[in-house]
Amino acid sequence: MLAFVIRRFLQSVVVMLAVGLIAFAMFRFVGDPVNQMVGVDTPQAEVERLRAALGLNDPMLVQFGRFILNAAQLDFGISYQFRQPVTRLLAERAPATLELAFTAAGFALVVGVLMGVYSALRRDSVLARVFQAVSLVGVSLPTFLIGILLIYLFAVQLGWLPSNGRGETVTLGGWWTTGLLTRSGLRALILPAITLGLFQMTLIMRLVRAEMLEVMRTDYIKFARARGLRTRVIHFGHALKNTLVPVITIAGLQLGSIIAFAIITETVFNWPGMGLLFLKAVHNVDIPIMAAYLMLIGFLFVTINLIVDLAYGLVDPRLRIALRS
Repeated sequence: MLAFVIRRFLQSVVVMLAVGLIAFAMFRFVGDPVNQMVGVDTPQAEVERLRAALGLNDPMLVQFGRFILNAAQLDFGISYQFRQPVTRLLAERAPATLELAFTAAGFALVVGVLMGVYSALRRDSVLARVFQAVSLVGVSLPTFLIGILLIYLFAVQLGWLPSNGRGETVTLGGWWTTGLLTRSGLRALILPAITLGLFQMTLIMRLVRAEMLEVMRTDYIKFARARGLRTRVIHFGHALKNTLVPVITIAGLQLGSIIAFAIITETVFNWPGMGLLFLKAVHNVDIPIMAAYLMLIGFLFVTINLIVDLAYGLVDPRLRIALRS
């Protein structure tokens, strides 16, 4: 098991170096950073002095090593647009994005598993057919259209929920802000969380349904029925547990996708998170923010994949035996 963890950790380091190379290439090939920092009337001597101070005249390998070392210390430089450290800008907006992403992921996982199990066990019922129709809608419609429709229905027509912003927030620990402790914050979170998690929910539901139907046809389920075990024990103690192995993979990867692609949802609902900051950075060619966001998303994907691999052994005993051998 220890050898497996070390091997996966080394693979993660290699992946992060590759992501770092892509982020570093943005500084070299997506415009000149010096041109973003000086005006058109700046003397050439001042431009050359700034270029030397930034180390842009050093060899490429030296610049890449410096970039990786600074990134490991969470130093991504100064934003061209905001004239503030990029790390500070991301830290201010990270709580909003993470709160939205984890809420959407929790909604997708819980509702998706419940709907998938019910659709598999009662596949001929009317409610199961309704769930199937909902899953088709969730997979087919784009995220921005779902958000607009929810805003039109629940904010414009019914007036039940706010259509933009994060609502009132509370500061915890001096820097972390959350809207989960206020009524307006909870109300503001509902629509964007459903919008962001709907696609993942339908994906998990269809996966759980397909895996559950497959597991229910296996020999050990038939043997469990022959032994006279209760139906609830067979469904949830045996069938569902074996169904969760692929679900863990999908749910883990989708969590990274939710964080990475929350940009659309944050734009539709004007949610003050990292995705909206990244969109502004793309519009203004703010390369430090773009590179830092890319590195952050790469790190999240690598970390989640490692956790998912380790979680396999907790669900499937066969994997624990294979890892020990």
